[in-house]
Amino acid sequence: MDYQTISVTEDGGITTISLNRPEVMNALSSQMRAELLDAMRHGARSARVIVLTGTGRAFCSGQDLGDRAKIAEIDLERTLRDEYEPLLRAIMDCPVPTIAAVNGAAAGAGANLALACDVVIAAQSASFIQAFTRIGLMPDAGGTYWLPRQVGFARAMGAMLFADKISAQQAADWGMIWEAVPDDGFATHIAARAGALARGPTVAYRGVKQALRQSYANDLEAQLALEARLQGACGQTRDFMEGVVAFLDKRPADFEGR
Repeated sequence: MDYQTISVTEDGGITTISLNRPEVMNALSSQMRAELLDAMRHGARSARVIVLTGTGRAFCSGQDLGDRAKIAEIDLERTLRDEYEPLLRAIMDCPVPTIAAVNGAAAGAGANLALACDVVIAAQSASFIQAFTRIGLMPDAGGTYWLPRQVGFARAMGAMLFADKISAQQAADWGMIWEAVPDDGFATHIAARAGALARGPTVAYRGVKQALRQSYANDLEAQLALEARLQGACGQTRDFMEGVVAFLDKRPADFEGR
């Protein structure tokens, strides 16, 4: 696909997908969602880690509402079902780690797009806002699923009803994101984090993702069985053998991702 609304780079096992509509704070258009879905599916096959970030001063301002004359024509149910759901599933089911590098404001569906990733790292100046009620809507794009699991029911409810801006540091303190880091050096920090995952044991990471995702629905017996099955698969990898040999040799492991 010839991308018009995003840019994609690949380097050292790291696929970086940048939302690239800075003139509208990277608002999510139908075309952008289609391009993101294509890029995510490609990255899932070829990368060892995927970084999702924004171009310009914002990460993503949410749904592109377009011309006010066409508001009555918007079919939000269809849009969510046919465009958002496949994209969010592609992020959630991605077999390699995903990092949301939130470089600026993440609002509405843009905030929830970030929260769908495995790890969210935000610049100190970034912010998150469940802005939906400000325009007479309820949160969507997975927000009602992700947020209560990350920050608890009370904070999720307050964030969604009041639509208050949540700073990056507050989001980190709440457990909503992994970390907030200084703007100076943000790009370097993201590169280091992504690089560490790209050099890591990919099959083990896949097991971590699957086990944690399914733990919400499993009872203890089912979760223990899942752990045993996934750990058995990890134990058959070249990376496990390398990890053990490296441990015994007292040297860093050189993982191949298989």
